[in-house]
Amino acid sequence: MSIALWPEAERPREKLLARGPAALSDAELLAIFLRTGCAGQSAVDLARSLLSDFGGLRPLLEAGQLDFCRRKGLGTAKFTQLQAVLEMGRRHLSARLESGDSLTSPTLVRNYLSAQLRHRPSEVFAVLFLDNQHRLKSFEELFQGTIDGASVYPREVVKRALAHNAAAVILAHNHPSGVAEPSQADRRITERLKAALELVDIRVLDHMVVGDGEVVSFAERGWL
Repeated sequence: MSIALWPEAERPREKLLARGPAALSDAELLAIFLRTGCAGQSAVDLARSLLSDFGGLRPLLEAGQLDFCRRKGLGTAKFTQLQAVLEMGRRHLSARLESGDSLTSPTLVRNYLSAQLRHRPSEVFAVLFLDNQHRLKSFEELFQGTIDGASVYPREVVKRALAHNAAAVILAHNHPSGVAEPSQADRRITERLKAALELVDIRVLDHMVVGDGEVVSFAERGWL
């Protein structure tokens, strides 16, 4: 049955307007993005089929172009639209960090770093450079590695921190395995970076490790 024939309170768009996006299921949200179904399937039916095929919303959102476009009801146009939506979400988080307010919300920083790094197939080491009021000056991805590690050079981190005239930094990297628990190597490089940056009066406020659905904070663990 066409969605247009459904009771108004059950139609995804009307439901979103009446109750807010959080009230919708993954399939209903995806149906709004898809806009139309295909032969014999409403947009919601197609969305449910795609979620089952991909194994959930996140694998669908993170699928590569070839894998995405070969599925029924999808294609290059939908793939480009989805990438634009995802990038807008990342930029929205970035804009909130760059608003000029001090970074006093660990949750906001976690969400931002997770959006930037969680989906990466290999390890990426990044730094948030802050001023003396702990406002964001810049976010940079400095080192990239293989699926299980990235080489990090303290000298390069210090150079970039000085170039930004940073007073403090937040270090971050992802674990492509999905397990956010820091390794001994993570702890050792953090100590090396902290010591190197202290020589030029730059504080390390935190080191966050991004996993699959979890971000571990060194500061919260008492390791800084």
